[in-house]
Amino acid sequence: MSDILNKTWHHSKFSNISRLVTLKEKKQLKISLAFPTLNEEATIGKEILIIRTELAERYPLLDEIAIIDSSSRDNTRRVAQEFGAKVFTSKSILSKYGSFRGKGENLWKSLFVLEGDLIVWVDADISNIAPKFVYGLIGPLLEDDRTAYVKAFYERPIRSTGGISASGGGRVTEILVRPLFSLFYPELARLVQPLSGEYAGRRDLLERLPFSVGYGVELGHLIDILELDGIEALAQVDLDMRIHRNQTTEALGKMSYGILHTFFARMEQYKKSKLLTGLGDRHIALRAEDAKHLVTKTEISAVERPPMIEIPEYRAKFHR
Repeated sequence: MSDILNKTWHHSKFSNISRLVTLKEKKQLKISLAFPTLNEEATIGKEILIIRTELAERYPLLDEIAIIDSSSRDNTRRVAQEFGAKVFTSKSILSKYGSFRGKGENLWKSLFVLEGDLIVWVDADISNIAPKFVYGLIGPLLEDDRTAYVKAFYERPIRSTGGISASGGGRVTEILVRPLFSLFYPELARLVQPLSGEYAGRRDLLERLPFSVGYGVELGHLIDILELDGIEALAQVDLDMRIHRNQTTEALGKMSYGILHTFFARMEQYKKSKLLTGLGDRHIALRAEDAKHLVTKTEISAVERPPMIEIPEYRAKFHR
């Protein structure tokens, strides 16, 4: 059995950007970068500026930089446009198919508007953004035609009342996802950060994947890729450190709920297990107020977008 640890590298292996550009041109590939955004005016301008300056202007590695925005209420779209990115609003893409709130929805719709053969997705809340967040993910795809999907991993400092600790992020991975993978998909348990928000893939793979519109999109991708193409399609790259907003425990609970929805759906789809009862339709949280515990119920979307290759408009555009 192949081991993902044999395709695990440090970003410095791909730091010769001129070489990456040569490989891209030799293979006649286009590369697109997209940021899924929601109220990211504080960080998106810096991210676009640094990446565009180094990887589009100094080195022509990227052919386009775009944001796919979930109707931000701040100045995210204006800032992104001023710093040179293409700007798309998620709800206006393939509007006949409706619109849902969630990162997975933005990623799915980005496949329709982006032009690249290789697509890189980077979160828009990274305060220590650097070119390595992009070239580190592109490098394995350019160097090895068998690699189809590359995940990032990194140290994740966590903020608390005592300041910033050097590590502590990735709580949902270690408490929920790694135990699940250890039980059902031990090959995937060797991914350092299966839920990382930065990854890149080949269009001809991405268009065959369903997309959970919400929190389960990363886990769903990994299981589907393993089932479709095997562990050989995956690689992972160490980007050193990522500094971003840390989620509250309540938010992580909602994230775990969405991930479990996707996980159970995949277990039934691939006949790994069978549910004998229906799943609850709300995430339930308890909030202490005075001497009472109050119940809060939140609907978390479990919608799955179909593989983009099944959408007629997409086939007409990319598969004439």
